[in-house]
Amino acid sequence: MTDRIHKLTLRAMLVALAFVLSWLEAQIPTFIAVPGVKLGLTNLVVLLALYKLGWKDALVINFVRIVLAGLTFGSLASMWYALAGGLLSGIGMILVKNLVKARIVVVSIVGGLLHNLGQLLVAVFILDSPSLFYYLVILWLVGSFSGALIGVIGGLIVARVTFQKTDGDG
Repeated sequence: MTDRIHKLTLRAMLVALAFVLSWLEAQIPTFIAVPGVKLGLTNLVVLLALYKLGWKDALVINFVRIVLAGLTFGSLASMWYALAGGLLSGIGMILVKNLVKARIVVVSIVGGLLHNLGQLLVAVFILDSPSLFYYLVILWLVGSFSGALIGVIGGLIVARVTFQKTDGDG
């Protein structure tokens, strides 16, 4: 198997895993009466891609997952929210990882917080209601906790997963 095919297959498997985690997370009932609050399970895949494959792959995998999930079990509106959150989150995670050299838990927390901010910016724009920014306090409290939890789990996964080359690779 060539290196290109190996990388493409690996990326496709990560997109599929993120897609399944998106679906799984949609099945989990919300424990708090706050719309938009999620664990962020797909961030496990983004962290894995970011630390093992690089920032470009992490962004592409997350983008493809968001579009697939939006088309499959979401709506155009939910896709816009997710794209805004995913883009802002991804850029923030890349910057914190590469420029600040922060630990993976901090990278995950920043990702969760910026994802919430991105979604809230879309909501403020669509609803023309800047008062929604008060909602950010609740989102960031929950986002800090879930980001830390996902960061700890992501750190364990990143430490244990290796992407090995196949026999035919150079």
